[in-house]
Amino acid sequence: MTTAMPGLRPANPHFSSGPCAKRPGWSLQALTDAALGRSHRAKVGKAKLKRAIDLTREVLQVPADYKIGIVPASDTGAVEMAMWSMLGAAPVTMLAWESFGEGWVTDVEKQLKLKDVTVLKAPYGQIPDLSKVDPASDVVFTWNGTTSGVRVPNADWIAADRKGLTICDATSAAFAQPLDFPKLDVVTFSWQKALGGEAAHGMLILSPRAVERLESYKPAWPLPKIFRLTKGGKLIGGVFEGETINTPSMLCVEDYLDTLQWAKSAGGLKALIARADANAKLVNDWVASTPWIENLAADPATRSNTSVCLKVVDPAVSKLPVDAQWAFVKDMVALIEKDGIAYDIANHRDALPGLRIWCGATVEAGDVEKLLPWLDWAYAKAKDALPKAA
Repeated sequence: MTTAMPGLRPANPHFSSGPCAKRPGWSLQALTDAALGRSHRAKVGKAKLKRAIDLTREVLQVPADYKIGIVPASDTGAVEMAMWSMLGAAPVTMLAWESFGEGWVTDVEKQLKLKDVTVLKAPYGQIPDLSKVDPASDVVFTWNGTTSGVRVPNADWIAADRKGLTICDATSAAFAQPLDFPKLDVVTFSWQKALGGEAAHGMLILSPRAVERLESYKPAWPLPKIFRLTKGGKLIGGVFEGETINTPSMLCVEDYLDTLQWAKSAGGLKALIARADANAKLVNDWVASTPWIENLAADPATRSNTSVCLKVVDPAVSKLPVDAQWAFVKDMVALIEKDGIAYDIANHRDALPGLRIWCGATVEAGDVEKLLPWLDWAYAKAKDALPKAA
């Protein structure tokens, strides 16, 4: 393998899986209309928050009878609100095949301390047996495992006549993968993922069934203010009209509005999915012709088109102790970052040693194409630096 430095560089080196790349052509000038120094409860602030909700519905193609709210603490806050407010009324099935799913399991078992819980797990690169999900139970799952690069292939495994609720963490799937909303009762995501917005703000989408649960069930535990979605047994409707529970950043709101407008002008959801698919195909085609690396997701049907996770399979590296494998990956990443080619492309610390390349719609295909030869170059350089066998 050649160690000659490639001649072309990505125009945008941002391939992080969160916060993700800003939309093409983004600049701070796009935010000059932000309602800075104004109350989010003033007419202008509420109008912008309501516009963010309406544009989310339009671009993400959320059904008209689903509620959409802007909530604190990013996707994590949205998932926590749903779990702490709704779980406990029925048996619960937890699906986990990467770190965030594992985190939701910990919350349900160790914090909520629910008793009637079934946990279906799979190792990194695989997915649990979805046919084992009991339709009478509530189910909590990630649509796309951000730290494993494994996604559910579809929602066919969810029963249309289910009795339980489906709570779906869709933070690295929304705007990049088709979400089957009739099968989903709670959908959450954060602004900083697929559309490259700013952090700390989450979205909570509720089906009529989820609203019914909120209004008919009172958890046995106290709920902090930022989790409360009902008052007097009725949904707090203002939350879903732009009256946020806490104070949002109006600068971040403006940025989200800007990227939603870009998404709409780019062709909407179909075009966003196509962009992510094209980017992921470039990486997967390169992987197929590159002997030293493989996709972490074993089954092509479950491979993410956003957080594409890879593992080094060259025995010179893969047979090293895990710490040494991580050191090798860090050496590769350091070489790439030093030259300003790509930032933050090592796998998540809880995952297996390897690379993770964000391929969402805000990434340009031309930049993905230019990145791949640099990965070969960095791999060859890092391998040359390995201690030679005696």
